[in-house]
Amino acid sequence: MATFDDLLEEAGTFGRCQKRIFALLCLLSIPVSAVYVGIVFQGFTPDHWCRDSAVVERRQACSWSLSDSRRLTALVVNNSGLLQQSSCEQYEVDWNNTGLTCDSQELNLTNVPVTACKDGWEYQYEGRKSFVTEFNLVCSDAWLVDMYQSILNVGFLIGSFAFGYFADRFGRRVSIMTSNILNLIAGIVLAVVPNYISILVVRCIFGFGVKGGWMNGYVLLTEMVGAEYRRTVGIVYQMFFSIGNLILPLLAYYITDWRWLQVVITAPYLFFLPYYWFIPESPRWLISQKNTSKALEITEAMAKENKKKLSKNFETLTEDEGDSPSASLLDLVRTPNMRKHTFILMFNWFTSAVVYQGLIMRVGIAGGNVYIDFLISGLVEFPAAFLILITIERIGRRLPFAAANIVAGAACVITAFIPDSMFWFKTVVACIGRLGITMAFEMVVFVNTELYPTFIRNLGVSVCSTLCDIGGIVSPFLLYRLAFIWLELPLIIFGVVAFVAGALVLLLPETRGVPLPETLDDIEFPNRKKEDEVERQQMKTLLKSDVTVCKDTTV
Repeated sequence: MATFDDLLEEAGTFGRCQKRIFALLCLLSIPVSAVYVGIVFQGFTPDHWCRDSAVVERRQACSWSLSDSRRLTALVVNNSGLLQQSSCEQYEVDWNNTGLTCDSQELNLTNVPVTACKDGWEYQYEGRKSFVTEFNLVCSDAWLVDMYQSILNVGFLIGSFAFGYFADRFGRRVSIMTSNILNLIAGIVLAVVPNYISILVVRCIFGFGVKGGWMNGYVLLTEMVGAEYRRTVGIVYQMFFSIGNLILPLLAYYITDWRWLQVVITAPYLFFLPYYWFIPESPRWLISQKNTSKALEITEAMAKENKKKLSKNFETLTEDEGDSPSASLLDLVRTPNMRKHTFILMFNWFTSAVVYQGLIMRVGIAGGNVYIDFLISGLVEFPAAFLILITIERIGRRLPFAAANIVAGAACVITAFIPDSMFWFKTVVACIGRLGITMAFEMVVFVNTELYPTFIRNLGVSVCSTLCDIGGIVSPFLLYRLAFIWLELPLIIFGVVAFVAGALVLLLPETRGVPLPETLDDIEFPNRKKEDEVERQQMKTLLKSDVTVCKDTTV
């Protein structure tokens, strides 16, 4: 009985057809980054202070600057040792009855009582509009900005499970098509809904569709290429997410309204709709559904596009060994090594999401030029993919994975204590942290698959990766609420968490050159698997030498 991998060897493991599909599916990753981290621009919180109608009228009449009128409403407060003008409190003065004149800017307001903002806020945002300024999500309502990002990750979490089932039940191609339609509708609706509660609901639906489509694109891509190309195409597929990170600040700079930016972020999903007719269904999935004839038909078309021809030896195909019907959640923690792998991988998924997302969102509150800072930090993600490809086959998985986490942690902690006056040095160290956590995020995906036996591999990856979305739910609150206490405090938390994650990775076994585990015994007794592999290689060498001797004797 032949498998699809045998069939793919003849059709071409990464020919012209797969390269075309690869290029099309990689484009799916680009808008995902804008959905994931667009909050930096769409939810930007500019410098703001309490609005007073009387002061605004006098400013317009007297041609005051914003800073001139701000002195009459915003009191000076001590914020973490720095004297700043308050964003949430104002002097309790009825300016309509105080004879406010154009010369009133120098009034002594030291002993005047203060109160919370009563008449909304003013924003120093140069004609731009974020949803923060539109709905006044500042001060006591600032936590609602965190919800915008957290609710997206709730959608991601639900979408991972729902679209995983949908793709296994109805196919990868239909699943991607459904996701693109849902994303197009939800994205446009998100741009026009009038109130913030509706925005949160639609944002969750948007996340549900985006994660499902991206995930199934990844699955379809890896199922269409040969085993030797899967890791590389998977890493490059994720790298296109980083390309989206470079495009986003350019779009945000020229599109000043968050609603129009949302429309532009959604627009690519319109162009993804024809993918249904340009990308074939996964033959592997068709074989798993006992639809061998259709799988052969698609593979023949792939071979034709690759300028190859199939032999007639593939009348029957068997499904590659997959998850056992008896696989259960308990198998992930039933034995000591499985339990160790599961908890360490869960923590690393959680850490990668918290630190990666936290470092990106921190760009929006760090106080620099948000567009330039975001672009610079996005550029450092590209070396991550190349460093992974260079090191994993030469050094292994464990050391680069652990080093990436530890470097990210060290960079976060060091950045927290570098003074703002050393701006470029602080930026460089922060970028090193971004590079490290990007490497860790990309590595945890395939390391996870190499540490579980075949019968429970898919379940193990699904369960562990849910911690990624849980980390995404926690990250906004961790960043924004702790930054309110001290701007650098989130960096210290990120650093400690990344250090712990890196140390835990050192407890995992090295998987370079080790065959994928098939059973629980391969996990619990890894040396036995290695010994069997050595014996197999020795036997292979011995057989080759025997054949050579026989040939020499015959001659």
